[in-house]
Amino acid sequence: MILAAIVYVATTGCAWRQLPPVFGASWQTVNRRFAEWSAMRVWAKLYRIILDELGARGELDWSRCAIDSVSLRAVKGGS
Repeated sequence: MILAAIVYVATTGCAWRQLPPVFGASWQTVNRRFAEWSAMRVWAKLYRIILDELGARGELDWSRCAIDSVSLRAVKGGS
């Protein structure tokens, strides 16, 4: 239920305080769990697992892949 509540907030853009009671947990609990999971890098790990699974099935379309070229600063005076 906590994961469903987090996904709801992420997809609807509603504030934590506006979380409907249908999820069975207070907004404080859901927000705290989101913060804990974020600190533990759960989202990055889950994303990697999903990519690995889709890749194993051949269901990734790498033709739409983008690489961020600004993530590393160029070395001044370097070769």
